[in-house]
Amino acid sequence: MASQNQSTTEGTHASIEVPASEQGSNFPPFDSTTFASQLLWLAITFAVFYWIIKNVAVPRISGILEDRKDRIAGDLAEANRLKEETDAAIAAYEQALADARNKAHGIAEETRSKLKAENETRREKAEVELGKKLEEAEAHIAGIKTEALSQIGDIAGETTSALVEQLIGKAPTKTDLTKALKSAMN
Repeated sequence: MASQNQSTTEGTHASIEVPASEQGSNFPPFDSTTFASQLLWLAITFAVFYWIIKNVAVPRISGILEDRKDRIAGDLAEANRLKEETDAAIAAYEQALADARNKAHGIAEETRSKLKAENETRREKAEVELGKKLEEAEAHIAGIKTEALSQIGDIAGETTSALVEQLIGKAPTKTDLTKALKSAMN
């Protein structure tokens, strides 16, 4: 059996082995007898691929690039338009805000003026009322003062009479008392 295995192995090797004369020329691209047909098929294949690329692939790619370029240009134009609208809206907003501030300032100034005028009117009215009350109070005080001064002579006379009576033991006469009071007041 061992000899049978050995002969099978040798037989297998014998069929796989390439003769030494054919070893360098076995690869077709290096075979010099097929160069002309290889060059012909290379030219035909190149021409077919060139035609496909030129007439099919390049127009599609250039169409896609053109569409993309147009879309980008359109998007940029739309972005510029929207930016201009935004700038215009911001300017309108700022103008409206400035107008509102001016209007609010005007309303505040007008209200301040009205309140100032109302306060001035109230103050003048209060001053007039206070002036009247002051005049009335001064007149009342003057009346009380006059009445008090008119009674001061009688009070002073009574007080002096009581003091003299306490000191001397006898009340002075009315004429003596009037004379003494007049000389003391002058």
